[in-house]
Amino acid sequence: MYYCCGITSKGIMPHNEDALLIGREVFDSGTSEQELDPPFFAAVSDGVSGELSGEVASKMCLEMISEIHYNCRTDLSAELLAIHERLAQFSAENPDSHNMQATLCGIAVDEKGIITTFNVGDSRLYRFRGGRITQISRDQSLVQLLYEEGTITLEERRTHVHRNIIFPAFGNVNTPPKVDISPIEGGVEFGDVLILCSDGLSDYVSTYDMEEIMELPKSLPERLEMLLNKASENQSKDNISIAAVTCC
Repeated sequence: MYYCCGITSKGIMPHNEDALLIGREVFDSGTSEQELDPPFFAAVSDGVSGELSGEVASKMCLEMISEIHYNCRTDLSAELLAIHERLAQFSAENPDSHNMQATLCGIAVDEKGIITTFNVGDSRLYRFRGGRITQISRDQSLVQLLYEEGTITLEERRTHVHRNIIFPAFGNVNTPPKVDISPIEGGVEFGDVLILCSDGLSDYVSTYDMEEIMELPKSLPERLEMLLNKASENQSKDNISIAAVTCC
C-alpha cells in the first residue's frame, strides 16, 4: 500500500493552471490525502504560460490519464501520445483554447509495485532518501539544454531569463511532445518519498530548503504545506503544486 498526499494553490495568480492527480482524483485547489493499492497514477500538470486555456489543458490531461486501466502490459507511451492527440484535436476545434498546452510529470505504479516515471516539460519528480533530495526527472527546457552543453552553470540554470522556455508539451498543435518514460534510477526503497511539483515550487525553493523541511518530524501533509509556504515567502510568481508518494 502507498500513502499519497498533495496540495495545490493559485498563489498570487488570478487562477490556477496547475492540477494534481492522485489515484483517480484530479484537483486544482486544496489538498488530498489517500492510501492506495497499486495499480495507480500520481502526476502534476501545469498549463503552459503564454498559451490559451492552460487550466483546461492541465485538468483534461490528468482526467484522461486517470481513465487509463494501467497494468504491467500497458503501452504507456502509446497511451500518453493518444492523450496528447486528443488535447491537440480539442484545441484545434475550439478557438478559445487554440494551442492550449500542459506539462506532465508523474509516476505509474503497476500491479506488481513496479514504478515507471513519465515526463514532458519542466514540472519535476524528486526522490527524498536519507535526508537528501535527488531530481529524478530531466527538464525538457532551453536552459537544461544549455546547462548540459556547458554554456551555463547550475545556478544560472535556476535564474536564467529564459528558464520558462520549454520544448513542445501536451496539446501542441504543431509538434508532438517527446515523452520521457523510464524506471527510477536507483529504485525506490522503504522510507523514500517521491515528490512531484510544478515549477512554481521548484523555481523558488532550493534543494537545501527542501531537504531541511522534509527532515522535520512533522506529518507529510504538514511538510508539503511548509514547502508551499516557503515558495510563497520566496515570492513565487506562479501557481504552486506539490504531491508526495511513499510506501507504507
